[in-house]
Amino acid sequence: MDGFFDTGGDVLFNIFPILIGIVFIIIIGAFIISAIGGISQWRKNENSPRLSVPAMVKTKRTNVSRHTHHNDNGFDDHSTSTTYYVTFEFESGDRTEFHVSGREFGLLSEGDIGTLTFQGTRYLGFDRKFKEENTI
Repeated sequence: MDGFFDTGGDVLFNIFPILIGIVFIIIIGAFIISAIGGISQWRKNENSPRLSVPAMVKTKRTNVSRHTHHNDNGFDDHSTSTTYYVTFEFESGDRTEFHVSGREFGLLSEGDIGTLTFQGTRYLGFDRKFKEENTI
């Protein structure tokens, strides 16, 4: 039996290294694409003007991620991480959401009115002037 399948061994032993190589290339490709996207966003922010505009804190939200780390001793370690977001509304009615630190998140309240400073998608700060009275 001549041809592709006449290897004297199991077909899987010949195909498996190719599949591993393809998976490796996909993972490395995804990592490179992610890195390029991050660098591109950083450059865009760096080239954007720094703006300070009147705004109101419209909403706040969090995203909690759980992580499980498997150990060799048979026990699993569990951890969580929280990402904080705040949506600001401008005088025009447009809204923009920014990733903020936990400290900033704690200092801001829905309905706060003040001056938002940002550069592209990068939150730089919020100087509160007063709180809107009609918020719930």
